[in-house]
Amino acid sequence: MKQMQYRGLPHGGDNISIIGLGTSSIQAASEREIEETVRYALERGINYFDMASAEAKPFAAYGRALAGNRKKAYFQIHFGANYATGTYGWTTNLDTIKRSVDWQLHALQTDYIDFGFIHCIDEAADLRKVEKAGVIRYIQELQSQGVVRHIGLSSHTPELANRVLDMGILDMLMFSINPGYDYRKGAYGIGNVEERMALYRRCEKEGVGISVMKAFSGGQLLDARTSPFGQALTEYQCLQYALDKPGVLTVLPGIRGKEDLDRILGFLEADSEETDYSVIGNFAPQDANGKCVYCNHCKPCPAGLDIGLINKYYDLSRAGDSLAHSHYEKLEKKAFDCVKCGHCNTRCPFHVDQVSRMETIAAYFHK
Repeated sequence: MKQMQYRGLPHGGDNISIIGLGTSSIQAASEREIEETVRYALERGINYFDMASAEAKPFAAYGRALAGNRKKAYFQIHFGANYATGTYGWTTNLDTIKRSVDWQLHALQTDYIDFGFIHCIDEAADLRKVEKAGVIRYIQELQSQGVVRHIGLSSHTPELANRVLDMGILDMLMFSINPGYDYRKGAYGIGNVEERMALYRRCEKEGVGISVMKAFSGGQLLDARTSPFGQALTEYQCLQYALDKPGVLTVLPGIRGKEDLDRILGFLEADSEETDYSVIGNFAPQDANGKCVYCNHCKPCPAGLDIGLINKYYDLSRAGDSLAHSHYEKLEKKAFDCVKCGHCNTRCPFHVDQVSRMETIAAYFHK
């Protein structure tokens, strides 16, 4: 059994499991099964738990499951999710938010929040409402008191995510990442592929981690009948796709219980063929052609280059990430080691001329 992998949060250094737990579906289980599933998740190395639940039901079960192990877990709690009726509701009323957060803390048996999230900002009007209501200021006050450790934002809209990033307050962004949305398929496919990739690169550059929601597009991508591409992808392909994007620390699939979780954790054991999502090159839009998405389908390189990583460091450096250059310099094989055999070009599903790109990258880093 392979161990969980972790990625460090740039702002603070917390080590976060690459697979976290979403709560969008787990309320279908009994409270006992929810407890058992959460305990099992912690045993298997999962330490990141998003609490944007569809119902109030899971909170107390999570609290009981993690009692005594609170320091091993990170809670992502949303300032704007309201459970007063027993089911999820969205609010920007500050007093309602305060009551909701207090209730969540009590149910979870904790007195602090690892990640306090500005919740569901998808339109300019949403941002204006939470600013006017003093929600962001309230989260910052709690952070100054040590009640909130990190500030985050959940959004589906690149433009709005960038506006909040401009404020310089974020440590984490919860964003919807999957091939459908990145290629403008589905209700939350907002922004073209370059806008969305630019957002991911900006987060990486500024040290803002990304937690991924809707990695399976609510299950639509997993069924050929509902997939916007007319072809089903697997859970493992979707997980790998999200984890390959710059800035991503963890993916938060919604599960219904321990059986679902076991299947998801099989990702850690999966081989490269099972996680290879290069098939999306067959139905990516025309404007995605020629753009490296770091899928590594070009591997193995006869000369030993990690072509996807070289491309990623190049893109990040050009986006202004000062650390990308030093990361590139630490690579054992660099762009100038390319022997121009063309193996990568014949395998790239996105028709990237990697041979020419290696020349460009070599000139960029070695000028």
